[in-house]
Amino acid sequence: MKKGWETKELAAVSAINYGYTESASSQPVGPRFLRITDIQDDGVDWHSVPYCKIEMADLPKYRLASGDIVFARTGATTGKSFLVNEPPDAVFASYLIRLRLLDKKLLPEFVLLFFQTAGYWQSIKDGSSGSAQGGFNATKLGALSIPVPPMAEQQRIVGLLDEAFEGIANAKANAEKNLQNARALFESHLQSVFIQRDPLALLSDLADEVTDGDHSPPPKAPTGVPFITISDIDKRTGTIDFRDTFTVPETYFRSLKPSKKPRVGDVLYTVTGATLGIPILIREQRDFCFQRHIGLIRPNANTDSSWLTYALRSPQVFRQATIGSTGAAQKTVSLGVLRNLQLPKVKLAEQKQIAAKLDDLREETQRLACLYERKLAALDALKKSLLHRAFTGEL
Repeated sequence: MKKGWETKELAAVSAINYGYTESASSQPVGPRFLRITDIQDDGVDWHSVPYCKIEMADLPKYRLASGDIVFARTGATTGKSFLVNEPPDAVFASYLIRLRLLDKKLLPEFVLLFFQTAGYWQSIKDGSSGSAQGGFNATKLGALSIPVPPMAEQQRIVGLLDEAFEGIANAKANAEKNLQNARALFESHLQSVFIQRDPLALLSDLADEVTDGDHSPPPKAPTGVPFITISDIDKRTGTIDFRDTFTVPETYFRSLKPSKKPRVGDVLYTVTGATLGIPILIREQRDFCFQRHIGLIRPNANTDSSWLTYALRSPQVFRQATIGSTGAAQKTVSLGVLRNLQLPKVKLAEQKQIAAKLDDLREETQRLACLYERKLAALDALKKSLLHRAFTGEL
């Protein structure tokens, strides 16, 4: 600990209270009613926050004031915090905890920065373990220790980090925009290549097989051949993640029809749910089988596998699949719809040329995406490093 700094538990320097229990109302029946869901992107749009009824006698206990810090105590956002600044007449809901500083030697802005440190988040993770929804109560929050430097040091740290974080936020926004633009450029080119034109061909005319996975429940085994479900498909990259698949006996795999055993050049196609419409080109020989929610397309001799993968990924073909899908709870593309998808009728030589150009563009897009993703990761690491240095007295 740096000379002149102290360590204090939050319970010793603040009043910590649970929020008010009541139903929210869109009608102005009382003060604004701040809930976890109203805190978005580290801010609150007070105009969209609903109201609630509250007895006048209870209002002072739950009314929010500048300098209050509210904290999500349950659910997926457990640990998320927000510093209240010049609020309208408002109270806070029961799934929030309010921390109001009593020690005038602590800046609310400094405490809010503490709620962004890796050590704080590790405490939230440790304190929330064992709960089905995740949760962190007022007692655990109060038991957290915070380093307390002199007021002038707090002000210096807050000023430095505010300026640094503003620069990091701007850099991240630019990197994210560049990442989106790189991906959008590829998708735009993909759409222009496969703009619907005559003549057209049915998918079944371009393939020797259009089928799906085995409909029987597969027998599981400790070791054997991987069995792929739609949850093993990476939607963004169009690849299979084999790390968490379960396995089936080799005897089961050998008993399957040849059309149920993917081979190099086949294209898998997800036909169910939120991941509907993802084509996956099999580039390496590997034994595995797959569930019925995944289709298999085995291109014929006049169809290039890479071109077919791009065609199936194009917005024009994806639109056909979604329009043809059926089901209320979970949309599904039937084999009949899959076989009757309409694709451009293109000679094999031209298919190969198109695929080669798209491969080059995809490779460049992925290179740029990796570059921007690394930059985003570096900016996140920089922010964590600055916070660590600030709260260990090294800044």
